[in-house]
Amino acid sequence: MTQPPEPIARLLRDAAQARQRGVTGDELSMLDRAVALHPYDPQANNARGMRALADRDFATAVEHFTRAADADPGEPALRINLATAFRALGDAQGERRSLQQALDIDQLQFVAQLRMAELLERQGQMSLAAKHWGAVVQLGAGVADAPPAVREAVTRGQRFLAEHNAIFAASLQRELGDVPRDGSMRRFNACVDHMLGRRRVFRNECAGIYYPFLPADEFFERAHFPWFERLEARTAAIRAEALALLAGGGEAIRPYVRLEPGTPQNKWSPLDQSLEWSACFLWEYGEPNAAVCARCPETVAALAEAPQNRVPGKAPSAFFSILRPGGRIPPHTGVTNTRAIVHLPLVVPHGCGFRVGGETRAWREGEAFAFDDTIEHEAWNTSDQQRIVLIFDVWNPHLSAVEQDNLVKVFAVADRGIVSAKA
Repeated sequence: MTQPPEPIARLLRDAAQARQRGVTGDELSMLDRAVALHPYDPQANNARGMRALADRDFATAVEHFTRAADADPGEPALRINLATAFRALGDAQGERRSLQQALDIDQLQFVAQLRMAELLERQGQMSLAAKHWGAVVQLGAGVADAPPAVREAVTRGQRFLAEHNAIFAASLQRELGDVPRDGSMRRFNACVDHMLGRRRVFRNECAGIYYPFLPADEFFERAHFPWFERLEARTAAIRAEALALLAGGGEAIRPYVRLEPGTPQNKWSPLDQSLEWSACFLWEYGEPNAAVCARCPETVAALAEAPQNRVPGKAPSAFFSILRPGGRIPPHTGVTNTRAIVHLPLVVPHGCGFRVGGETRAWREGEAFAFDDTIEHEAWNTSDQQRIVLIFDVWNPHLSAVEQDNLVKVFAVADRGIVSAKA
């Protein structure tokens, strides 16, 4: 609000001092004089309305808050005060109108969202109340060193939303019956779970090339990979080759995480140079490891049947991933969504898990799956045995052959660099 003229400002200061002394009669007299001097001054009318609220003269409070709000239409606090007076009068329509006007000025007004949530809950409009309680929770969570009143409001909002979602979930159950939780209804279930606050929806986070408009799907549908059955049929032979490699040890098996010297401390530091998570590469950055490939003919043959993404200097990669007992790979995201990452579980003791975005899966030996590694994912092994998975990349199945070919050219130009504008 703008500063009032000095004569009115002086009266308002004197009225405030009288209130502090407990001389409400003097306070009221000074406020009435201020309003008489300037009948539509927003500060004078707001102060007079607050005095009327304290005196439980709610009709007078409505009159003065209305004048104040009309005189300063961009100030949401005046609309909230007016809503408070309407509520005291039992005028729900006036309260709601005033709160909506405050929110029309500023949707991030915490008190307006809270009072609207309370009003709609009192009126039994639970779905609309949930919208505003959701805003209360979200806004309150962003308040640093939130005062007790804000924390209490957030707690109430969380409790309301939990109860509302439980009722909504029960209604959906009655309407829909038992919706399958298998892959056929995975997207639908994710939609409902997100509506009910049961899960987050994760976005792509690419450290390198981001390809727009590809579906940000956590796990790809198996139908995109008709060659999985042939891969899975070789599981026993691939497992035998992996175990033989591990038994032989040597330089072929090395820590998966190897940070550059001088790298600041980060989430990967505990795994740096550690065999807690190790790997044995058959292909790395588009180049085969001849010595390892020679010892794994069945694995090499299986990889040859997959539509690997051949990008010189970058892809494909294929390796046996070994996670020791008690090992954990922290949440992270990959380089580009132009690829899909395939897992063929080979040795999976009880207590291993894998999360991509909002979905957690248990590896099953011999059952392949593919996921988008630019969506946050993590893995763990709480067992007392090592876990072994064959991991390799292929093209994102949503890319056409033409797009794949053009991407190879893009990567090649990027690697060469631009020598000059005329080159």
